Amino acid sequence: RPARAGSAGRIPVVLDTDIGTDIDDTWALALLLALPELDLKLVVTDHGNTEARARVAAKFLQVSGRADVPVGIGKRTKASPVPQSEWTQGYDLRSYPGGVHEDGVGALIDMIMKSRETITLIVLGPAPNIREALAREPRIVKKARVFAMSGSVDVGYDGSAKPAAEYNVKEDPAATRAMYGAGWEVTIAPLDTAGTIRLVDERYKRILACRKPSVRALIENYRIWAGRVNWTKVNPEEMSSVLFDTLAVALVQRPSYCAMETVGLEVTDDGFTRRKDGGSRVRAALRWKDLDGYEEWLTARLTQ
Repeated sequence: RPARAGSAGRIPVVLDTDIGTDIDDTWALALLLALPELDLKLVVTDHGNTEARARVAAKFLQVSGRADVPVGIGKRTKASPVPQSEWTQGYDLRSYPGGVHEDGVGALIDMIMKSRETITLIVLGPAPNIREALAREPRIVKKARVFAMSGSVDVGYDGSAKPAAEYNVKEDPAATRAMYGAGWEVTIAPLDTAGTIRLVDERYKRILACRKPSVRALIENYRIWAGRVNWTKVNPEEMSSVLFDTLAVALVQRPSYCAMETVGLEVTDDGFTRRKDGGSRVRAALRWKDLDGYEEWLTARLTQ
C-alpha cells in the first residue's frame, strides 16, 4: 500500500546504507536525490567502518547540493574495506553543514518516532542498525515500512538458476531475520531482479556526459572504486557495474517494472533466503516485466 505522503505530497525517507563498499549504494543515493517524489530526511551508515562511510555520504550530499540532510554514524561492526575512502581524503566530517549524529541508530529511531507520516526506510546493506533499532524501540514497526536490497529467492548472482547467499544477508543473517520478521511491511529487491541491472552503450554514455554535480561525483567515486576492488572487473569508461541497490529505491515509487509477489522466507544462518510457508512474509520483486524500460527510466532520472 502507498505510504501516507507528507504535506507537500512527498514520501518521507530514511536511508540506511553501507555506502563506500560497493558503488551501487552511491548510484542509489544519486537516484534518491533525483526523485522529487521522495523526501530524504536522514542518511545513516551501516556495517563495518561506519564513520568512513559517513564521510562518503556527507561529502556526496554536500557536493550534490543536499547538505540539508543530516547524516548518522551507525553501529560499527567488524572491519571491512571502504574502497571509496580516497574520495574523502581531507574531508572534515564534523564540518558537514547538515549535522552529524554520533548515534546514528538513535537518530533513526527519533526520526521515525517523531514523524507524523509513515517513514519509508530504505535499507541498502547488511542491517545491524535495523536490528539494533528494533531492540531499542520496538514501536518503530508501527510507524515505518521497509524497502531493502536483500536476498536471493529463485535466482542467484549473474542470473544463475541456483539461489545464492546474498551479501547483505550473509554478512548478518540475524539482522536480516529481525528485519523481515518485525511485523512491519517489508518489500525486497532480491538478486532475482536487482542482480541484472547494468547501464551500457548509449545509456551509459548519457551518464558519462551528464554535468549534474551528483552524477559527476558518482563517476569520480566509480573510477576510484573500480581500481580498488578485486571481486569484480569493470571499466568505468564503458559501462556501469551491477546496480543492485537502485531497485530498492525505485520500488518505492515504480514497482510496475517488476512482477511483485508476497512470499514466505526463512533466513538461514549461512545467509540464504529460502521459501518457507511459515516464514516471514515479504513482498519481493521476483521477475522483470520490463528491464529495458527500467534501465531507460533510471538513466533519465539520474541525468535530468
